[in-house]
Amino acid sequence: MTTDLNTLLTALYVKIDDWLGRVHRHGRPPKLSDAELLTLAVAQALLGVRSEARWLRFVPRHLPGAFPYLPGQSGYNKRLKAALLLIKRAIRALAADTDLWTDSLWIVDSTPVECGRSRPTVKRSNLAGWASYGYCASHSRFFWGLRLHLVCTPAGLPVTWALASPKVDERQVLTAILDHDPHLIADRPGLLIIADKGYVSKELDRWLAERGVRLLRPSYRNRTPRPGERLLKPVRQLIESVNDTLKGQLDLELHGGRIEGVAVRVAQRLLAMTAAIWHNRATGQPTTRSLIAYDH
Repeated sequence: MTTDLNTLLTALYVKIDDWLGRVHRHGRPPKLSDAELLTLAVAQALLGVRSEARWLRFVPRHLPGAFPYLPGQSGYNKRLKAALLLIKRAIRALAADTDLWTDSLWIVDSTPVECGRSRPTVKRSNLAGWASYGYCASHSRFFWGLRLHLVCTPAGLPVTWALASPKVDERQVLTAILDHDPHLIADRPGLLIIADKGYVSKELDRWLAERGVRLLRPSYRNRTPRPGERLLKPVRQLIESVNDTLKGQLDLELHGGRIEGVAVRVAQRLLAMTAAIWHNRATGQPTTRSLIAYDH
């Protein structure tokens, strides 16, 4: 296998098809299988085509023969929304199939997922009640939307994630994520999580310590530095580079989704990044989290 888009899509389709196995359905089977749907979604994210209508016109010309059947824009949109749980499971299956999955060092952070800018949009949006106003300290700006809370390995491999209102405390979201999947930390004795100052909390430290997990984060200026704190800065840059990959190359903030459409389009981009990392590790590429080879 090589770092070629067609090779990646072929390997991904085979992997997902084998993983899903034989799916038993009631009624007539769909013309576009689940494995083909996820492969099509990954290709769209990697090639940066945000419009679903334009993407379905793009595929026959630039990927001839790759997908024997393509639905209409409405059908593709409905299938993607209905496949949110399947995409989440596929992210986990691909991540667990790499040697990075057992890494005992995690990095956690949150990043804005803007969903609207104008006041009329905020008033009319169906996301009202879930999305809300928040502040991004790294860019010194307010935004209206959600926050993506991502837990990943230093190589950028997504371990678990969640979308939440920017008004919800980051520490509460991290606790909820880990409490939802308790086996993630139970299977990794001596797990170390690196975070920023937003995760400073004695309650969080105690909650993690009870589960055998250490949290390493910067201290406030008026506090005694924690052991190993001087080593944090270069490691913290790793999560920033992961967020930059999601936003700069996979257009995370240009998703254009509404209600469940936001969640599935964020998941689509996480699946694309996971698939690239999975393929790069399988082919022994020197750079694990590189999407440039698939940017055709």
